[in-house]
Amino acid sequence: MAGVGDLRDDGPRPVLLCGYYGEHNLGDDALLTALLHQLPPQLTPLVTAHDQAEVRERFGVATVDRRSPRAVLAALAGCGALVLGGGSLLQDATSFLSLVYYAALIAAARLQGKPVLLWGQGLGPLRRRRSRALVRALLPLAQGITWRDPESAQLAVGLGRRAPVGSDPVWSLEPQHWLGEGGPIVVCWRPTPLLNGAAWRPYLQALEQLAELGQREVLWLPFHREQDTGLYSRLLAEGLVGEGLARRSRQVEAHQPSEAMAVFGSAGLVLAMRLHALILAALSGAPVAALSYDPKVRAAATGFGAPCCDLAEAEPSAEALAASWASSLDQPIGPAAIAAQRAATAVHRDLLTLLLD
Repeated sequence: MAGVGDLRDDGPRPVLLCGYYGEHNLGDDALLTALLHQLPPQLTPLVTAHDQAEVRERFGVATVDRRSPRAVLAALAGCGALVLGGGSLLQDATSFLSLVYYAALIAAARLQGKPVLLWGQGLGPLRRRRSRALVRALLPLAQGITWRDPESAQLAVGLGRRAPVGSDPVWSLEPQHWLGEGGPIVVCWRPTPLLNGAAWRPYLQALEQLAELGQREVLWLPFHREQDTGLYSRLLAEGLVGEGLARRSRQVEAHQPSEAMAVFGSAGLVLAMRLHALILAALSGAPVAALSYDPKVRAAATGFGAPCCDLAEAEPSAEALAASWASSLDQPIGPAAIAAQRAATAVHRDLLTLLLD
């Protein structure tokens, strides 16, 4: 597939889809899948990506290096519109410079007279006063906005911009039929400053108790290829993984969201820490329980009635945690709750029709 430099000058002007794509994160791959499915077929996507070859191969789209602001700004000049596609791009938890990057793109698009859409966005955290001031100035520049959760919409109102709110766009992907009764426990955990060293112990002990009680295999599925892959090995090396859990555990890999959903669809329970692992597991029909390292995870779990343990709260006992997870084992979320989340993604599809005006 062509890179940005190979686009024909006499062809349709592409729409620049800007997000955290090609960073080996299954959640962002799922967001791009949802965005491309919702994008009107009359429009030609040009996608910002780090691993451009992988994104071109999997999605069949033209790409530009997302880590090169100069290349992205040059690509924007040849596009008809800018779409910030899913995730929480307007935030300063990553860094203030990350926020400045997206601000520069929005400002450049508006200076060129091109529409800007914030599609299915999360907003925040905005921990710095200058971050809030910058976003307050940016929001009026967007021709259209949809938020993925009520908390983001409320924060935007406080910054002077009201806009429709739906569910996370990944909910728009096709649900699957669950085949996992009696199946393994699938763990999608990530490193987090909230759990260092021995702080992992009650969660690992609870997991061991649950696996032993239910006679289940434990599959460790890294959701972010670089960040999550070494977690189980590190916990094992630190002596935090009990003998029973180690005996039942193995790591599996998924290179695409569909592969992760296949693993989830055969699981007796998915313990998800990452937001889109939680959503894809629910779409797979699997029983789920969340561990929230970020308010967005708790908000999503609350939205469709999944049990959730907040890592920022007091450390639970292993026994209480195991009992809570045991109550979810082989007990999928009801289809009505999933259907409601899927219906709430229509607002994001409607937003993209503004590009046809």
